[in-house]
Amino acid sequence: MLFITVIFLIGFIGSYLSGMLGIGGSIIKYPMLLYIPPLLGLTAFSAHEVSGISAIQVFFATLGGVWAYRKGGYLNKTLILYMGTSILIGSFIGGYGSKLMSESGINFVYGILALIATIMMFIPKKGIDDKPLNEVTFSKSLAALLAFIVGIGAGIVGAAGAFLLVPIMLVVLKIPTRMTIASSLAITFISSIGATVGKITTGQIDYFPALIMIIASLIASPLGANAGKKVNTKLLQTALASLILATAIKIWIDIL
Repeated sequence: MLFITVIFLIGFIGSYLSGMLGIGGSIIKYPMLLYIPPLLGLTAFSAHEVSGISAIQVFFATLGGVWAYRKGGYLNKTLILYMGTSILIGSFIGGYGSKLMSESGINFVYGILALIATIMMFIPKKGIDDKPLNEVTFSKSLAALLAFIVGIGAGIVGAAGAFLLVPIMLVVLKIPTRMTIASSLAITFISSIGATVGKITTGQIDYFPALIMIIASLIASPLGANAGKKVNTKLLQTALASLILATAIKIWIDIL
C-alpha cells in the first residue's frame, strides 16, 4: 500500500506542476522516481525503468493539460505542427536507441539537458508578453531543427522535452509565456508518442507503477493547467527555472 501511495503522490505532484508550467513533468518525476522509493525502503527503479514509466505517464499528463488549455487562443497551431512533427521523429529515435545505453549514460544525458535548460531559463526575457497573441511570428525552420534535437535527447531519458522546449520558445523564438505553456503541452504530447512507442517496443516499461502514475496524471494535470491560467507569468517563469535548477544540481551531484 505504501508503494502505491508513494508512486501516486509522485505522479500527482509532477503532473500538477506539468499542467501549470507547460512541461511534461519528467524533469520533476525522473529524479523523484529514482530517489524517493529507495529512501523509503521500497524497491529502487533502474534508470531504464524510470525513463520508461516517465515516457508513458507524460503522454497522459500532457493530454490532460492540452484539454484544459483548448479554449482561449493560447494554442499556436503552426508552432505545434512544425515543432511537434520534428520532435516526434527525434523522440522516437532517442527512445528506441536508449536501449543500447548504460544507466550512467542515460543519467548523463539527463544532466546535460537539465543544465542547458537551467542556463536558458535564467536569460532575461523582456517584452515577450507585450505582443498580442495573434501577432506572434517565429522562424519555422529554426523551430523544427531545435525541436528535432530536443526530441532525441528527451526520448533517451523518457521525457517529452518540454523543460527544454519552454526556454527555447521563450528565449530563442520569443513566444509569449502563456502561449508557450499551452503550445509546449501540445508539442510535448506529440513528442511523448514517439518516446512511448520507442520504450514499449524495446520492453523498457514497468506497467504497474506506470498505471498508477497515469491515474494520478489524469486527475492532477487539468487542475494544474487551470491554476496556471490565473498565476502571474513572471511567477510561472521563476517557478519553472527554480525547479529545473534544483533538478540539475541533484543529477550532477550524483554523476560527479
